[in-house]
Amino acid sequence: MRVLCTTTGSASHGRAQLPLLRALAAAGHEVLVVTNPTLASVFQDDDVRVDTTMPDLDPRARMMERADELAALPKDDKAALNSAVAKLMFRGMAGTGAKISLEGVFPLAKEFQPDLILRDGFDMGAVLIAERLGIPQLPTPSGAINVLDPVDLLPHLNATREEVGLPTYDDPLSVVPHGRVDCVPPEFTFARNLPPTWSYRQTVDVERASVLPRWVAELPTDKPLVYAAIGTALPKMLELTGGAAGSGPEEGAAAPPIEFPDPTATLRTIADAVSRLEDCTVVLTTSGVPLDTDALPPHVHVTERLPQPILLESVDLFLTHGGFNSIRESLRTGTPLAVLPQFGDQHANALRVQELGIGRAVTDTTPDGIAAVCRDVLADKAITARARTARLAMLATPGIETAVGDLEKLAG
Repeated sequence: MRVLCTTTGSASHGRAQLPLLRALAAAGHEVLVVTNPTLASVFQDDDVRVDTTMPDLDPRARMMERADELAALPKDDKAALNSAVAKLMFRGMAGTGAKISLEGVFPLAKEFQPDLILRDGFDMGAVLIAERLGIPQLPTPSGAINVLDPVDLLPHLNATREEVGLPTYDDPLSVVPHGRVDCVPPEFTFARNLPPTWSYRQTVDVERASVLPRWVAELPTDKPLVYAAIGTALPKMLELTGGAAGSGPEEGAAAPPIEFPDPTATLRTIADAVSRLEDCTVVLTTSGVPLDTDALPPHVHVTERLPQPILLESVDLFLTHGGFNSIRESLRTGTPLAVLPQFGDQHANALRVQELGIGRAVTDTTPDGIAAVCRDVLADKAITARARTARLAMLATPGIETAVGDLEKLAG
């Protein structure tokens, strides 16, 4: 079986796909990953072929093309604004974004002749490629798929289908006609508008040969261990905007309708918050974002990166931005969450975490407010119990290697 995989966005998108691609490669299937040069290193240690001709599919740029719709966004209601922005991004990805992807990737896909496409959740062009080739496609685990509204998307995707000579569809779920791959049990799904299908167990060893640094093993264990992380997507946003928070994705572009957080300021706030947790031991990762550590108290230990899924196995609380990779990894280890969302699907994820009872969303984003939520979660035995239930549900889900047989049947 030949499998084409598309990957865009940040490195977290590729890491979400790695366990499935490894399982396919280990079973002897040929896997071709189409991505951009920045993300190619995610796949460098695996037995997959990587092509770096994926066009730039920045969904923010596609959103900025829709000036009239941007002007009409509900700016006074934060929840409504985030939902509207997600819809607007998908409309752009189903329009210009899909055509860019189709034009850039289809020649390679036609030559490769895949039996199946596994696609990034934001890549609507891969939907059209699969339809043109007459093969199935499945989105891989992503926050984008969780906030996708297929009813809102359908007319925009149909307009592009018609423009490129493909049949249109009446069913909104034509964007996922064969379902989606997820690594969350159905009862803990984060997808608001899509049926739970093809669910597998999240792995704890995404990066090969992962090991914690020795200093972690020497941390005190007589008080709660808190892990705080800013994630990888927000620092990537800093790179795309040239270091200017709130600026557009392209030079000369107008400012977007929402202000993308400044990762430097966010990290400083998180550091100030965990500094107030004197009765805890804290590990804080920066993802390379600059942070002045001179004034931090001794209970806060700062490092640029470490293997997060492994550390979470021994953590009492995870203070997180709420990216979907981090959410799944926390479910896998039964780790209670305090979610400080930054942008995109993270706001919806924070609400879902609270709905499920596995943690709490941070609404007071001052250092004192963040610290208060952390203390509340640590003291709430119901959250700890519910997180353990989530872990058991995850452990009762089939391993990712079982996906190989399922995908073989789907591809015929």
